[in-house]
Amino acid sequence: MNYLRIFILLMFSINLYAEESRIESLYKANNINGSILIESADGKFKYQYNVSEKESFIPASTFKIPNTLIILEEGLIKDEFEVIGWDGIEREYTPWNRDQTLKSAFQYSCVWCYQRYAKQVGDEKYHTYLDKFDYGNRLTGSDITRFWLDGDLRVSVQDQINFLRKVYAEDLPIQKKHIRTLKNIMLSETQKDFKVWSKTGWSGKDGWYVGYLASNNQIWFFANHIEINRNSDLEFRKNLVMETFRSLNIVQY
Repeated sequence: MNYLRIFILLMFSINLYAEESRIESLYKANNINGSILIESADGKFKYQYNVSEKESFIPASTFKIPNTLIILEEGLIKDEFEVIGWDGIEREYTPWNRDQTLKSAFQYSCVWCYQRYAKQVGDEKYHTYLDKFDYGNRLTGSDITRFWLDGDLRVSVQDQINFLRKVYAEDLPIQKKHIRTLKNIMLSETQKDFKVWSKTGWSGKDGWYVGYLASNNQIWFFANHIEINRNSDLEFRKNLVMETFRSLNIVQY
C-alpha cells in the first residue's frame, strides 16, 4: 500500500511539473515576466508559475474589488445603478468623461469615481476594513485617494486569491446583499461552458488580472501579475490566464 501511495504521488508530481512547465513556456514565448497562481475551490488542485511568498505589489485597480464593498457598506452609494455625476473634468480615458454607475465605474476602472468615495471613507475606516479583510499588508499612505495606485498598499498573488475566496463564499464582515452586488458587476465573461468574474489592474509596471472562473461545476480562483514594459503588454494580463486555463484543459475555447 505504501508503494502504491508513493507511485501515485510520484505520478502526480510528474504531471504537475509538466503542466507548470507548459505555463512557464507561455510566459517565455511572449517575453513576459510575471507570476500566476490558480487554485481550485475545493483545494485539490494548485498550479503556479514564478510565485514567491516574499513578493508583493501595488494592487492598482484590483483594489476596486474590496473598495466596492467598503463603499456599499458605508452607504455612500446604494446599488450598482445609482448615478455617479461626472465632475466635468476631461481625462485621458474617454469612457471616464461622463456620468457613471458603480457598475460602469468598476468595469471601466474609473479612478475619479473611487477617489471621490475614498475621501468620504477616510484613512481610519480604510485601516479598519483592511484589518477585517486581512487584505495585503493593510497599509495606506499619505494620500487616501491614491494608496492603491502608488501608495503603501501591497498584495501578493496569494493575497489576491485568499480575498477572492472570501468574496466567493460571502465570508466577509459585509452585508450579503453588497457582496452579491459586487459579484454582479464582477461578471465579465459568459460562454457556453464557463463564466468569469474578474478585475484588471494597471499602475506603472504592475499589471493584474484576478478573479474566479466557473467551469464544469468547479470554481477556479486565479491571480496573474505581470510587468508592464509597454502598452502592448496589457493584453497579456488576461490572455495568459485564459491560455493557461486552456493548457490545463479547464476551458476549451
